Amino acid sequence: MTVYIEYAFLENFILDGALILLSVVCAREKVRPLRLLLASLIGAAEAIVFPLIGLPVWAQYILKLLGGLLLPVVAVRAKTFKPYAVAAVVFFLLTFALGGLLTAIYSFFSVSYDEAGGYLIGQAPVGLVLGSALFFAIAVVFFAKHLYRRRKIMRNLVDCTLTAGDRVVHWRGLIDSGNCLEFRGKPVCVVSAAAIFALFGKNLKESGRMVVRSVNGERDRPVFSCEKMQLGLGRRARLKEDVYLTVGRVEGDYQLVLSSALMEA
Repeated sequence: MTVYIEYAFLENFILDGALILLSVVCAREKVRPLRLLLASLIGAAEAIVFPLIGLPVWAQYILKLLGGLLLPVVAVRAKTFKPYAVAAVVFFLLTFALGGLLTAIYSFFSVSYDEAGGYLIGQAPVGLVLGSALFFAIAVVFFAKHLYRRRKIMRNLVDCTLTAGDRVVHWRGLIDSGNCLEFRGKPVCVVSAAAIFALFGKNLKESGRMVVRSVNGERDRPVFSCEKMQLGLGRRARLKEDVYLTVGRVEGDYQLVLSSALMEA
């Protein structure tokens, strides 16, 4: 099998660069172009040089492990150990995932490749490899954004106990800094219409009405007063009285959109 070094170097430079970039982004570190370029060059050089070193297979795996650890260390610049560790773990996970994807694609398209010294040497079209890598990168970015968005929401969830007359409900509330609603100088929380009926039952009594502004325009909404609201559990729980609620769109793993001002009050 004939391998053109310049093509192999360029292909691995692009693949390593994409993997390192994704690792740095997933580790939520600043992308430094010069460090990224240097790490990509080192990764491409390792891909060319390592298979030429006459070592046993077990030694080749150790060499590849050390070489892989070097790349995120070069790409990341941090004052603590954690960013390096996170970037390295993500880099290896993405490398294994991309390797598995390429192996599956090679098998599907009947692309021939040889195994030598712990390395796979193939004759896959460059377009196929880079196209697969692009698809993989887009999928990783989408998944990472969804994961961090989910993590941010979970961090801002708080257990709430609301009391209205003889009715008590236990909901999860989302602390939303974008909720700046106020009624009579006090913060207003947002719940769904179904939640209002679950809390007050047939004893619905408006405390007033307010105008709610959103990207969809302005709407006149009813305001209700909840006698008591307990935020959190245990010793750190906070008890609020006469908390205002209004009706709005609430969806997700929570039933209540809290005002951050309510948490600070």
